[in-house]
Amino acid sequence: MLLHTVTAGETMFSIARIYGVPAKNLIADNGILNPERLPVGMVILVTEPISTHTVAGGETLYAIARRYGISLRTLWRNNLFLKGGENLTPGDVLYLDVKKEPLGAYSVGGYVYPYVKQPVLEQTMSLISGIMPFTYGFRPDGSLLPLNDNTIIDTAFRYSVSPVMHLSTLTEQGNFSTALAEALLADVSVQQALTENLLAELRQKNYYALDVDFEFLGAKNAESYAGFLARLREKLNAAGFPVLAALAPKTSDTQPGTLYEGHDYAAIGEAVNSVLLMTYEWGYTYGPPMAVSPIQPVRRVVEYALTRIPAGKIFLGISNYGYNFTLPYVQGLSEAESLSVEKAIRLAGEKGAEIRYDGTVEAPFFVYTENGKEHRVWFEDARSLSARLRLLPEYGLRGALYWNFDRPNPQNLALLNQLLYPTSFNLW
Repeated sequence: MLLHTVTAGETMFSIARIYGVPAKNLIADNGILNPERLPVGMVILVTEPISTHTVAGGETLYAIARRYGISLRTLWRNNLFLKGGENLTPGDVLYLDVKKEPLGAYSVGGYVYPYVKQPVLEQTMSLISGIMPFTYGFRPDGSLLPLNDNTIIDTAFRYSVSPVMHLSTLTEQGNFSTALAEALLADVSVQQALTENLLAELRQKNYYALDVDFEFLGAKNAESYAGFLARLREKLNAAGFPVLAALAPKTSDTQPGTLYEGHDYAAIGEAVNSVLLMTYEWGYTYGPPMAVSPIQPVRRVVEYALTRIPAGKIFLGISNYGYNFTLPYVQGLSEAESLSVEKAIRLAGEKGAEIRYDGTVEAPFFVYTENGKEHRVWFEDARSLSARLRLLPEYGLRGALYWNFDRPNPQNLALLNQLLYPTSFNLW
């Protein structure tokens, strides 16, 4: 993996000349909005072509793929400037094959809201194998709250990506409801009604699987929640649908807090086909300034999970965003702004801030001052994402799921292309 750290005065054009690659490709692979104004310390991921084709007038992507015996998906993966489409300009240099350092074949997917922008969704699709529209809810009688997921599902099928139905206790007001979960878990007849409604929706929309995410349950609901998941899996597996459950990032059986106490790792791991470890949000909106997914806590969660759940059932959660923290932090009053990787890099450039990398937590950050207030921005880049993806082979995990793909981060997609073999999405 070839990484270049930006120094003062460099542009994407000068960096492209250093490595002998087209500037258009390099800019697209790194999601650069202003190629002439790069923040010092930013890391540029360089995709190194093995073979290329220069587009001539009148050529189509399909014809080029057929000429070289490769798939459209391969061309999309190697050439992010195509954005998952077929718009070619004469003179474009297409990468037919690129240098890689593959870690292995893993199922990779992630979450999107219904309002995800279509170009972002299409660019992402060729690099993943599973997509989760967020989220279906349910009413006290077990009927489903509808979700505008048709466009996401249709796009997934066009790119041979498996859509996964997501179920949570999120209400129409946008909050996770413990009371709604408790009422469901206390009434088997409502559970049966919900299960039948889920099956109908899974079949009607040709979903591949179900992903269940009940949060803030507390200790008193842990056993009944695992039991509900076991019954749900039995019914859905019989109909051909695997079940995945999201788990709070625990490091022990007795970790306190309503978020953690409701998730019995051993019981849930036994109840479902696969699990997601939600290994992010150490740095969060209302918390102290820190990396979103510091590597040491992530490792501790994985290592605890492996004592309770087989590695082959575990998906690692990966953050695809950052936070802008205002200092000094005041508990109960401070509120950090969530921002995309793209926005974080643009902000660093605008503020003239130098991006630094904390090798202890494996995350980039920068500091700037505005209106007399110091700001610290933590986000993700190719280094931090690579450090987390390398945990997959180290611990023998099933794959990775991103929260989330709503906001563009082409550098992550280029990284996935270099590190992971494409494979089908498998929750069984």
